[in-house]
Amino acid sequence: MRKSMSSEWMQQTVFLSPAVLFYTIIIMLPFFLGVYYSFTDWNGVADSIRWVGLSNYQTVLTKDTNFIQSFWFTARFTFVAVILTNLLGFALAYFLSKSLKTRNLLRTVYFIPNVLGGLLLGFIWQFIFVQGFAAIGKLTNLGFFNLPWLGTEDTAFWALIIVFVWHGAGYIMVIYIAGLTNVPKDLIEAATIDGANSAQILRSIIIPLIMPVITICLFLTIAWAFKMFDLNFSLTKGGPYNSSESVAMNIYTEAFVNNRYGLGTAKALIFFMAVSIITAIQVSMTKKREVDL
Repeated sequence: MRKSMSSEWMQQTVFLSPAVLFYTIIIMLPFFLGVYYSFTDWNGVADSIRWVGLSNYQTVLTKDTNFIQSFWFTARFTFVAVILTNLLGFALAYFLSKSLKTRNLLRTVYFIPNVLGGLLLGFIWQFIFVQGFAAIGKLTNLGFFNLPWLGTEDTAFWALIIVFVWHGAGYIMVIYIAGLTNVPKDLIEAATIDGANSAQILRSIIIPLIMPVITICLFLTIAWAFKMFDLNFSLTKGGPYNSSESVAMNIYTEAFVNNRYGLGTAKALIFFMAVSIITAIQVSMTKKREVDL
């Protein structure tokens, strides 16, 4: 018995220790170092590190108006982006779960934007907003294409929304398709026989049964939107006048441009706690609405 237990323990150690070691080095060690640096005034380069206690957190929460502005922008962006991405992703999934001859081709087409990297995508759409829309606007004289998409606070916000939704809806679509595929067809057929229309079936049968999928999609899109950096950096660079600066970009600027690494890690930890609380609330709320067959 002891030999069997020791053998099992040895197997677990051999197989798990590499993963635990890499996780500790790559994830846990940098995290705890970041926590330590958030209580210092380190600039990221100097050998000397001075302990300042809670000074960085006080500065961020009471004096740093740019961080508060970027957090408010990120919150607004996340709210709109999460709703639109999930609505579009679900609509595409609902449409492409029907018996269409071209549904596999359309699924591939809608998923392709997710394959492109965020930085590359931002530069491509920057060209589209500045050059492409201007050319279409001259030909059609439509006001939509003649807007200064990256030139004002409102249009820059919606430019980021458009690109984010276009980029993420295809991935969310695939997850929703998986959920819709698992909805029992006999329930839908029975509801149809009883006289239920499509809207009633969608509201009373399909949505309650795919609530676990909705929980996952909401969690993913909230995390993506809050952590958005690459699109922000390549498309607007936080402009004009920092009006479209996300929290992630504000942290990057503070730590690696202004060389205030301690203050930047303090912002990152505050941001981490805020996102953790928001996602925990979202998961707990949507989990309560899940039903079992």
